[in-house]
Amino acid sequence: MSENKLPLSVGIIMDGNRRYAKSLGLSAIEGHRLGAEKLKEVVGWAQAHGVQCLFVYAFSTENWKRDPREVADLLALFEKQLSSGLDDLAKKISLRFMGERSRFPLHVQELMKRREQESEGKSFTLAVLLSYGGRAEILNAVNTVLEQGKEQVTETDMAAALWSAALPDPDLIIRTGGEQRLSNFLTWQSVYSELVFTDTLWPALTKEEFENHLELFQERKRNFGV
Repeated sequence: MSENKLPLSVGIIMDGNRRYAKSLGLSAIEGHRLGAEKLKEVVGWAQAHGVQCLFVYAFSTENWKRDPREVADLLALFEKQLSSGLDDLAKKISLRFMGERSRFPLHVQELMKRREQESEGKSFTLAVLLSYGGRAEILNAVNTVLEQGKEQVTETDMAAALWSAALPDPDLIIRTGGEQRLSNFLTWQSVYSELVFTDTLWPALTKEEFENHLELFQERKRNFGV
C-alpha cells in the first residue's frame, strides 16, 4: 500500500453493535461495549497508516428515541469510557466531542470538556459524535453566524461555526453493518468524501478489511464536482 495517497481524514459510521451481540447471544449493551473496544483498535490502525483525524458516529440525535433502558445503559457506558476507559488513548491522541452536548447530564458534559483539555495538542484527533445530527449541526452553525450580526453567511463563516471547526473534512467515509446511507452523518463535511459500505458488523471489523478500504480509496479518482 502506497502511503502517498492514503486519506488523512476518515469518518466511520460504526453500525452493527446490537446485531453482533444478538448473533452471540449477548445483551445489546455488551455489543456496544465490544464496539467501544474495537474503536480503540481502529485508532491504532488508522495512526499506523498516517491518518490524522478520525470521525466516529457513536450516538445520533435519533438514538435518544430508543428504549429508555438501552439509552440509560449507553449513557452509563459513555460515562465509564470518559472517566477511565480513555486513559491510554488520551495520552496519545487529542479527543474532540461533537454534538448536542447540552442533552447529556452536566457531569458527563464536564467529563467531555476535561478530556478535551487534557488531550489537546496531539498530531492525531479522534472526534466522537455524540447526540449528533448533520442537520442539527448546520442549523446550529447558521444560528451562531446570525447571532454575530452578519447579513450574509459564507462557507468560511459556516466552517468556523460547525462543531467540527478546524478539523479536516473526511476524505473517506466507511459504514459498517450493511446499510448504504449516511444517516445524517457529517452532512456538510461529506460532500466530497469517498464512500465505502461493508456488510461487516462493527465489532467484527478486522485490520485486514480496514486496510482494504484504505486501498480502495487509493484506487478512486477524486473529482471535486460532477
